[in-house]
Amino acid sequence: MTFELFVALRYLLTRRKQAFISIISLISVAGVALGVATLIVVFGIMNGLNADLKMRILGVSPHIMVLSMRQTINDYEDVVKRLKAMDGVTAAVPFIYSEVMISGLDGVKGAVLRGVRPESLAQVLSLDKGAEGAGAEETRDAFAKLKGNGLPGIMVGWELAKTLGAKPGQRLYLLGQWSGGTGVDTGSFRPSVRIFELEGTFRTGLYDYDSSVAYIDLEQAARLLGYPPDRVTGIEVRVSDVYNADRMARRINDMLGPSFYTRDWMDMNMNLFGTLKLEKAGMLLVLLLIVLLAAFSIITTLVLLVMEKSRDIAVLMALGARRNSIGRIFMYQGALIGFIGTTVGLAAGVTLALLLKRYQFVHLPEGVYTSDTIPVLLGWVDMTVVAVAPLVFCFMATLYPARKAAGMDPSEMLRGR
Repeated sequence: MTFELFVALRYLLTRRKQAFISIISLISVAGVALGVATLIVVFGIMNGLNADLKMRILGVSPHIMVLSMRQTINDYEDVVKRLKAMDGVTAAVPFIYSEVMISGLDGVKGAVLRGVRPESLAQVLSLDKGAEGAGAEETRDAFAKLKGNGLPGIMVGWELAKTLGAKPGQRLYLLGQWSGGTGVDTGSFRPSVRIFELEGTFRTGLYDYDSSVAYIDLEQAARLLGYPPDRVTGIEVRVSDVYNADRMARRINDMLGPSFYTRDWMDMNMNLFGTLKLEKAGMLLVLLLIVLLAAFSIITTLVLLVMEKSRDIAVLMALGARRNSIGRIFMYQGALIGFIGTTVGLAAGVTLALLLKRYQFVHLPEGVYTSDTIPVLLGWVDMTVVAVAPLVFCFMATLYPARKAAGMDPSEMLRGR
């Protein structure tokens, strides 16, 4: 142990006559600990919400959507085969997309219609992760009935079903724009109405999705909209590395040529995730101010200690202590306060976050958020930032008191001036 660290520990631990300074030191430690613990818990919750939202979005949205500049894809089976042959592609499923009006017992509502192949739906829709309510197995069984034995089947989001007043087994009327078989790119549209039987509902936790999306069989969607058998709106693609979807989308563009274009899940949800990042940055700034406030109290503590220990400083200088050694004594003391506060805050924050993750004793209003409990995810990068930032603040807070102590004149201090 160095001489400077030994003296710093003595000043920090022995406080028989400086009770007021001791209280300020404890307040400084508590302030740092509170700020660090709050940062750990808040970052854990925000990371958990972000991860939960990504999981739900990826559960109901394609990783990459392949579309045509001509609005529809002709001879799509050939395109599907070429996509499936690409390295890194795990699934490629055609779909028909359109905006329709759905009529139920309690009213009419606009909806996003997706025509899919029920047998291949599980390749692009993670029902075991995204579906709630009736349960994943029951929801998959309901999707399998979309072809229907009598009337064609339809699946709608549970919020959309509530709006329409529809229950499984009831009839729903779909109004779409039929092209008369001449192709959707000619502009010759006229209304088309077909009757469907509600097979069931699904719930993903994403309100916009649950309140506006409906699924029907791909062939039924083609009949409703007047599509030829070999024509679809686009192709949903799933890849093995979801965070490499943008690069994979560029590879698909290069392979298919200029008549096609792609959109990946990050691009389609850019505004949402950008808002989450902005909120996280704002929260970091606000909470770091708590730590900065604690750092100012460290300055107060050390300045008062320098004034209290002026004679001791003079004696140490008279005994041969150098000015930079005197400065390091108070730098070590402030750094110790920051280290203790950071350590206590990390321990308290991680403990509270793990308890919240395990026991879920805080519940969220149902239907407001994507989950009814608070998801928690601790990231090593965030924890490192939270641990390092307070230490830097506390060290910077020691510079002025240390310089003041090192610049004192020992002869003047011994005279009592």
